[in-house]
Amino acid sequence: MRCSPVRHFGGSFTPRGYAGFVSTNLMEFDVGGMTCASCAMRIEKKLNKLEGVEASVNYATEKATVHAAAGITSRALIEVIENTGYTASAKPIEDNLSTLLWRLRVAIVLSVPVIAMAMVPALQIDYWQWISLALATPVVLWCAWPFHKATWTNIKHGAATMDTLITIGTLSAYAWSLYALVFGTAGMVGMRHDWSWGRSDGAANIYFEVAAGVTMFVLAGRYFERRSKREAGAALKALMEVGAKDVAVRREGVETRIPIGDLRVGDQFVVRPGEKIATDGVVVEGASAIDQSMLTGESVPVEVSVGSPVVGATLNTSGLLVVRADRIGANTKLAQMAKLVEAAQSGKAEVQRLADRVAAIFVPIVIVIALATLGAWLALGPGVNPAFSAAVAVLIIACPCALGLATPTALLVGTGRGAQLGILISGPAVLESTRRIDTVVLDKTGTVTTGQMALERVVGPVLEIAAAVEAGSEHPIAKAICAGVATALPVTDFENVP
Repeated sequence: MRCSPVRHFGGSFTPRGYAGFVSTNLMEFDVGGMTCASCAMRIEKKLNKLEGVEASVNYATEKATVHAAAGITSRALIEVIENTGYTASAKPIEDNLSTLLWRLRVAIVLSVPVIAMAMVPALQIDYWQWISLALATPVVLWCAWPFHKATWTNIKHGAATMDTLITIGTLSAYAWSLYALVFGTAGMVGMRHDWSWGRSDGAANIYFEVAAGVTMFVLAGRYFERRSKREAGAALKALMEVGAKDVAVRREGVETRIPIGDLRVGDQFVVRPGEKIATDGVVVEGASAIDQSMLTGESVPVEVSVGSPVVGATLNTSGLLVVRADRIGANTKLAQMAKLVEAAQSGKAEVQRLADRVAAIFVPIVIVIALATLGAWLALGPGVNPAFSAAVAVLIIACPCALGLATPTALLVGTGRGAQLGILISGPAVLESTRRIDTVVLDKTGTVTTGQMALERVVGPVLEIAAAVEAGSEHPIAKAICAGVATALPVTDFENVP
């Protein structure tokens, strides 16, 4: 769990129970061990019970954002999360994507034959049910182990999550099938599952395909969800890496190339044509055209000269510049943009808060419905076996819970994909509100053009003369004019005046 405290003084936020306070801490934690939206809801409730704390936990980003009154330490908050049953680490928590992929691969290899034999009577050879037992056992016990582990952790803390439903459903289906094989008639040689209507003895049926299949499909969902989260995080990392890696600094009249991390406020650095500007600053020598499309969306380069402000990570297209560094590190516009995207991924839209509230009560309700189903079937008299089969069916059908999984992941991937395309989304509420947009107004042509100028038409016999003069210039308009002629006239005594 990573903790990054940032103090805010004089802010407008006041923690609950600390009226009049003007000093607060804003802290972020990486939270490990969450497996569904219900987990995030539990941690959030525990943190918000603390006096002077306002917390928001995002399952998709696996982060807890906490506003805490002065005096509340990060260690105290970490202990609350750990006591709730989740892991804490001083470093960002490993997502274990490769381990999850191995469990998924094993589940697919073993589950597909089990499902095929259960669904296709022609594949049901003698002792096929015992083969299903052998194949399903490692799926239910090893592949599904993360679900069982999370269920046990939550049970110890008196809570139920989506993993609880997965564990109860798969283990119930597996245990009932094992009972039917050993004590019922399902283990007899020549037993077949066919497609027929009507009531049957529950102890004559096995459900290994249900236990293995649910495990396989939920693992697949978890894997793709985790991979989407990693790709969204990679988009944010890529945004931070678009800047220059080193810079040519002038110190005491000597030009030296140093890593960008060694640059200091007040340093003067050289930016040659084709290089990225190392950090935010002001031009002190030279003139050029700067491509600021990564910042503004405007693809046409902007003219700059002495006294003009420039932004780090933008591209110098033509002249030689000397820039004085005014802001470095976390104070640059690029760093602030990355912070904006990260904050957007950590926030919650209203639909996600609704999903969290539903997930928090969903699991107990499903368990109650399953118990009610069992009682109703027993009361109606069909027998224990059909009653138990019906109760297990309720648990199996309910356990994936797409709403709690899909909602935060969709918001995370949406903001991350936007960052990849150069669209910075200031928060999930903004992304959510786009469903109401019916008109898009663009304030500049550069937003929808490539910035690659081309010669449209020529008025009068001046093209060759103009191209001859422009041939020595690096300006984008000059390049477009020169591209419009096959050959250029010779020029002497050329001088480029910025």
